[in-house]
Order: sequence, then structure tokens, then C-alpha cells
Amino acid sequence: MSLKNKKMLLLVSLLVITSSVAIGCSKDDKNQNNVSTSQEQTIETTKNDYTYDNNEYFTDINWLEKNLDNKDVIIIDARSAKDYDKGHIPGAINVAWQSFCNMEGKGGDEGWGTLLTKEQLSKIYSDLGIDKNKKVVVYANRSGWGEDGRLAWMFKETGVDVRMLNGGMDLWESEGKEISKEKVDPKKSEFVVEEVKNDMNIDTKTLKDNLDKVKIIDTREKDEYDGATKYGEVRGGHIPGAINLPFNNVYNEDGTIKNKAELEKMFKDLGLNKDDEIVTYCTAGIRSGHMALILKSLGYDNVKNYDASYHEWAGDKSNPIEK
Repeated sequence: MSLKNKKMLLLVSLLVITSSVAIGCSKDDKNQNNVSTSQEQTIETTKNDYTYDNNEYFTDINWLEKNLDNKDVIIIDARSAKDYDKGHIPGAINVAWQSFCNMEGKGGDEGWGTLLTKEQLSKIYSDLGIDKNKKVVVYANRSGWGEDGRLAWMFKETGVDVRMLNGGMDLWESEGKEISKEKVDPKKSEFVVEEVKNDMNIDTKTLKDNLDKVKIIDTREKDEYDGATKYGEVRGGHIPGAINLPFNNVYNEDGTIKNKAELEKMFKDLGLNKDDEIVTYCTAGIRSGHMALILKSLGYDNVKNYDASYHEWAGDKSNPIEK
């Protein structure tokens, strides 16, 4: 064999070995059938050590930057209109979590803040241009209430292909990515929400009937857990037996989500096991929706967000509370 042929054979061998290693590293042993090959190649976390049991929950800022002009990607800015107007990711549509919820009455009233019906959501989704063939990327910032997680939780409950932007607006700005102040009007679609699955949701009655069977995480701040009424709660305190874990404990300083090892230690130290039935709550199901998806991304499959949350629980004085 000539020297030239030997070199060619060596090059081919190296390419085969490198490809095999890359494929092996990208496989998700627990969820191989949940993510398509194309998604495995494009949906990544922000840093190499931000690896989770699957990648159905996050995408990174570099992937989004490359797909800003992709017509099959819808970007949703879940922050306030004021923050959106100051500057946002190009092409992003500004939508508040309240747009998808029953806001009749006030916090504490039964059903306040919970998801609208599938018919109502179908109309809102269509007005936003959401389509079954499109990916949705939703973002917020670290100083908020986890609005991106709440919207991602809702979209997953209604069959939309969604990812949270790991790092959100915090990382996008700190990395010097393009910022726009141009308001974006969505192109309407015809989207039908066939069902609200409720596989990650729980109502007040069900929770009350199962208090001794579930592990409950209160994702509010410590002072709220201890009894502070900062948002119009009828009574202060927390649901009996709840563990306090403020939702922003999952963040790094740059707005990214802590890596798998750090999060798993955090949850393990709280006595959480992956086969536990877990319920998350906050004031109105926003911070807790975010926490529910973080847990889900780590393989805590039996987690539910109590979206009526403490507002409704405290509003009914027959429900017990602790301080």
C-alpha cells in the first residue's frame, strides 16, 4: 500500500472513531425516543457541563442566534411590556402569562390565575402564530418570577413544541447579542388545542385529599413561607408539610440554570427522590411552574404544578396552613 493510501486510510479511520464518540456522547439513555436526531444536533445547553437527562426543556443562545430568521421558530418574550420595550431579542413577541389565564375576580377567588379552556387557548395561540410544525422558544430574566418556565409548562401541557432559553435575556445581553426595540406583530395561524393534558397539574381538592402522600415544594421567598402577605394573600403562611425552596435558587449569576450535579444535590438534600410524587406551588403558579419544569428536566417524572397555588389555598379558610 502506498504512503498516500495509508494516510487516506488513517484519516477515514479517525473520522469514523470521532463520529462514533460524538454520537455516543449525544445519546440520552433514558429518553432516546423522545428527541429527534435533528433536535439532538441543534438543541443544546449553554455550556458543556449543563447536561440534563434530556434536552426537551432548554436551548442555548447560540442556537437561537443562528435561527433568528428561521420561520419555523417563534420567539416569545415573557417579561413585562416595559422591559420588552427597552430592548428584546430580535423577532420576539411579547406575551404576559396573564394572557393565558383566568383573571376574573381577584387573587384568592376560586380558579383565579388558572389556565383558560382549550377553546380559549386555541384562539390565543392562533393569534400568536403558533403552529404544530413550529418550535417555540420562550425567555425571561433571572430577576423575574420564572415567567418563561410558566409559559413553557403551559405549552407542554397543551402539546406545543417549546424550549426555555437557558440564560434568558441576562445572558443574551451580557454576551453582546443583537438587541431590538422593534415591536413584532405575529402572523396568525389556525391552531387547535386538542387537550390540556393536566399530567403536570393539580387542583386544590386533589392536593388537599393527598397532603400526606405528596412532597410539597413552596417556591416562594422565605418571608412569604413564614407568613408575609406581599401580594394580597388572604392569609399568610404555607401549605402544611411544604419544604421551602425559592425558585431562583436554581440560577447561576449569569442567568443560566445550575448544572445537573448541583441541582440533583440540592433536591437530594431536601429529601426528594425521583420516584416521589412532588407538587410545586408559589403565589399564583408562576415560580412553581418554572420549578416543576426544572425537576422534570432532571427526571423527576411525578411532579405537578399547583397553578391555583397559595392564592387559592389561603383564600379558602377551610384549608389548613402553617407558619
